[in-house]
This record gives sequence, C-alpha cells and structure tokens, in this order.
Amino acid sequence: MHTPIVKFEDLIAWQKAQDLAVEVYRTFMTIRDFGFRGQICSAAVSVSNNIAEGFDSRSKKDFARFLNISRNSCNEVKSMCYLAERLNYIAESKKADLILTCSEVSKIITGLIRSIEKKLNA
Repeated sequence: MHTPIVKFEDLIAWQKAQDLAVEVYRTFMTIRDFGFRGQICSAAVSVSNNIAEGFDSRSKKDFARFLNISRNSCNEVKSMCYLAERLNYIAESKKADLILTCSEVSKIITGLIRSIEKKLNA
C-alpha cells in the first residue's frame, strides 16, 4: 500500500532534487568563479523549489507547468556540469556522477508530469 502524498516533502522528485542541490553546493563550494558557482547553485536549488512551489497550485495544469520549469533547471545544471569539466573545475568522474543524478531527477519529474497529464486527460 502506498503512503498518500499530502505535502511536497512526500514527493520522491522533491527529495531527489534536494539531494542534487546539496551535491552541487558541496561540489562547487570552493570554486572561486563566483558567477559560475552562483549560477549552478541557483539552478540546482530551483529544481526542488519549483516542485515545492507548484505542489499547492490552483490546478494540476499549473503544477505541471512548475514541474516543467523544474526539469528545465535540472537541464541547466546538467549543461553547466559539462562546462565545469571543460573549465577544469571538476574531474570527468564528478561530472559523470552529477549528470547521472540530474538524469535521474529529470526522469522522476517527467514521470510526475505524465501522471498529472494522464489525470488531466482522463
């Protein structure tokens, strides 16, 4: 039996997005390129924040819109990880770990969007 989701903290997507933000912060906390660090950290935080913000939306359609923004932010983090490696801010192995985490979070968010869209079209 599944536990009902009554608050955004119950969502696996939000939990995994929080983990991503922590990993990004820890990875880039010593980078002295403050513009880069601020951008990637902001994008990482945006992933979970948009899930939380959209959870109590007026409609499922609005929640799906926030989830799409969240997924877009996840892609921004992923893109910046490629750049971080090219700039020698992180090793290839760390980039691969972060890309994998981003992909996992993105897939979970996509599944949530599909679930909402299915309910909207029912």
